[in-house]
Amino acid sequence: MAPDHHHHHHHPSTDQLVNLFHKSHHDLAVIHHRLEREFHQIYPDNANPLKLVTRIKKVLEDVSSLKDQCQELLVAKQDLIDQARTTLVGNRGLLRKMQASVSIPLISDSEDSAYANFNQIIDEWTKQVQSASGAKEHVADAEDLNKLLFSAIVQNG
Repeated sequence: MAPDHHHHHHHPSTDQLVNLFHKSHHDLAVIHHRLEREFHQIYPDNANPLKLVTRIKKVLEDVSSLKDQCQELLVAKQDLIDQARTTLVGNRGLLRKMQASVSIPLISDSEDSAYANFNQIIDEWTKQVQSASGAKEHVADAEDLNKLLFSAIVQNG
């Protein structure tokens, strides 16, 4: 039998099935084209249901990507706050020891506006993280806050 370059001959029922799939594919392509043309005539460009579905899919992808980026930003912000707290509180402790060793009077926490502002910012951030995660209990330290932040991200993810 001479080889047929267009069709592979199998069992007759298989050939019928393949032909049915080809016909179905062609019919679906014709329907798709007709719907696209009809939608284009009926709807203005920005209300075309086919285009809206495509735009919705794109927006959902963008939202997912933004959510991931926000989570990375939150983690980076928490790391920065932890580092700032460790460095500033440590340096402040060393400064107070040096002041005490040379008999310079120490400024109380309430009189130190920069330190008070720093603590206020940390407290506000901690409250935001707690409210985002729905936590009611007091966060004892930075490690607890990081665990809370992580759980908030996981719960909302």
